[in-house]
Amino acid sequence: MPQAETPGSEPRSEQATEPGSEPARAPAIELAGITKRFPGVVANDDIELTVAEGEIHAICGENGAGKSTLMKILYGMQPPDSGTIKIRGETVELHSPARAIELGIGMVHQHFMLADQLTVLENVILGAEPMRALGRIDFNAGRSHLDEVSRAYGLDINADDLVETLEVGERQRVEIIKVLFRGAKILILDEPTAVLVPQEVDELFSNIRDLKAGGATVLFIDHKLDEVLEIADTITVLRQGRTVGAVKPDEVTARDLAEMMIGSELPKPDAGASTVTDEAALEVSGLRVLGESDRPVVDDVSLTVHRGEVVGIAGVEGNGQAELVNAIIGTAESAQGSIRMLGRDITGSSVRARRELGLGYVPQDRHQDGLLLGFSLWENSTLGHQTEEPYSRGPWLNREGMRSRAEQIKSQFDVRTPNIDLSAHALSGGNQQKLIVGREMVADPAVFIANHPTRGIDVGAQAAVWEHIRNARAEGLATLLVSADLEELIGLSDTIVVMLRGRLVARLDPGEITPRTLGAYMTGAALETEVSASE
Repeated sequence: MPQAETPGSEPRSEQATEPGSEPARAPAIELAGITKRFPGVVANDDIELTVAEGEIHAICGENGAGKSTLMKILYGMQPPDSGTIKIRGETVELHSPARAIELGIGMVHQHFMLADQLTVLENVILGAEPMRALGRIDFNAGRSHLDEVSRAYGLDINADDLVETLEVGERQRVEIIKVLFRGAKILILDEPTAVLVPQEVDELFSNIRDLKAGGATVLFIDHKLDEVLEIADTITVLRQGRTVGAVKPDEVTARDLAEMMIGSELPKPDAGASTVTDEAALEVSGLRVLGESDRPVVDDVSLTVHRGEVVGIAGVEGNGQAELVNAIIGTAESAQGSIRMLGRDITGSSVRARRELGLGYVPQDRHQDGLLLGFSLWENSTLGHQTEEPYSRGPWLNREGMRSRAEQIKSQFDVRTPNIDLSAHALSGGNQQKLIVGREMVADPAVFIANHPTRGIDVGAQAAVWEHIRNARAEGLATLLVSADLEELIGLSDTIVVMLRGRLVARLDPGEITPRTLGAYMTGAALETEVSASE
């Protein structure tokens, strides 16, 4: 592997120019000595980062490496404890996102911040409305500026479409247009491919290259190293809060980057030999769940998960996967059909009854549904199991048992924390996820619902979660896996079913498909091809 540039070394874009040539432009971003501490944690430790004007610059690192904190500092969401920030050669203080926007910095967050009931135009101008006399919004001016931005950067979108009618890739395009509409020339894209199928990733990358061609500078945060190598001009790797180095994509491989990030080879999901038994652990039959206006969001879904089996559910977000999971765990009511677990009908059972029967659950959003961020780790290790031993003793909570189980989870699942009295908020995303997975696994579930179990976590934490799922599968655990990571679905699943518009439209053998063909089934393109071929 080539030698990475050492922190503080002179970036290539700033090398001396020949006499008579134009002077080199100042970098778009220069961060020097950025340090940020939280109680018990040094999130950023003397970080150095130089981003050239007009380049696509990727930031890689494990969860806890300091990427998110660094981006929050750059977007004015948190002040550094020390260090300097230069934007286009000028030293600045970023005391708020509003100040960052004034300086031309925009951030597209991993979780979209759009109002579904509003149009594209209304979403784009929201908070930055052009005004006419008497305090009225000038929609014509807004539309004109939106069209100008869309044309300049090749981001085609219909301003009058309702956001709720847009596909995931189109929604992301709206988020990008929002920050460009506000004058951003430096864009921070946080995990932008997390919910996209391969075809949508191709389109996003085309859009990013168009942004670069239009003069934008793009900071690209991603865990998928093959994508980083494809799109980036420069890659900076962070590890344990420090800058490891900056490299060029043509000088390294995904394995090289993984070694820089975590000190080991890039892991791959692999289910191994089949452990599927004939014993059904979870049976869903003819399930229908109604959404708004009594429209079916889950429509006549039937599936069976056997002991020792992983059944993967593939689908573009918004096609009923979340509602199916909610119906199985008991947080959504089914209008039709039945759910059986270990031979018992649980269709009308409470969430608590399902949990006590042996239902384990990793939620899609760990912050909203998986943790109480202000509470300690030992208190969070109890959630969902507080009525069971060792967390309780009769009608009383057992503090000693709760702490003992938290220590077990910390040790067995490698939750990296100084102590279990630390709040969950202080943990990195990967360690938060390992805490949740550990909490569910140590309860010895019979059925495990893993809803995007590795979303937003690094390759090291991913490998740990995959290993726990594989080991539990070998011991007879029945797992329903929902994931937007198609390699994860293909690698871990014994069977994959595809959800489209609330229905199961395909049942596939993971050994016979690729991520691209699976993506074609998810968008319906493969189904249309099959219909055409049969006619």
